[in-house]
Amino acid sequence: MKNSSVIPPLRIVFVMWLMYTIETYLGVDFGFLGILPMTLKGTIGIFTAPLIHGNLTHLISNTAPLLFLGAAVYFFYNKIASRVFFQCYFFTNILVWFFGRQFYHVGASGLIYGLAFFLISFGIFRRDLRSIMISLVIIIFYGGLVYGLSPANSNISWESHLFGAIVGLSTAFTLRNSRHVEG
Repeated sequence: MKNSSVIPPLRIVFVMWLMYTIETYLGVDFGFLGILPMTLKGTIGIFTAPLIHGNLTHLISNTAPLLFLGAAVYFFYNKIASRVFFQCYFFTNILVWFFGRQFYHVGASGLIYGLAFFLISFGIFRRDLRSIMISLVIIIFYGGLVYGLSPANSNISWESHLFGAIVGLSTAFTLRNSRHVEG
């Protein structure tokens, strides 16, 4: 494994855990740093929402997928990985700000959905054996993400999931003809 492939997602995970630790230690709820759609004060969430989690279970459930999917993007597609990560992080949050329900959206699941759907669809769009194999592995491990795209639970930001998936898919489509994707 390339030494640097895990560093960018590890940095995000470190900040997520740091924020949760500070929040717990100080007894403060950082939920106000989430995305509150179509409000001025909610714009901060475009930058901070993936770093804030509602509880320890939420944080733990976002940690492993973010590390695995982020490392996969940086390991297999190093030359475009930062662009993919940036788009999945910010474009997802911008879409949630415009179209999400009126409550604070927090957590890294939009980013996770973006990365997963990028990895799945990139193999389909590129049609090379290596990318298709990566797609299949991600489908095996994360195929169940599809169930998170529907508004089944009003306490979960299905909008983050949906917009993350859309951003991941559109990023894969946009970059499908990139000649140099590997580092």
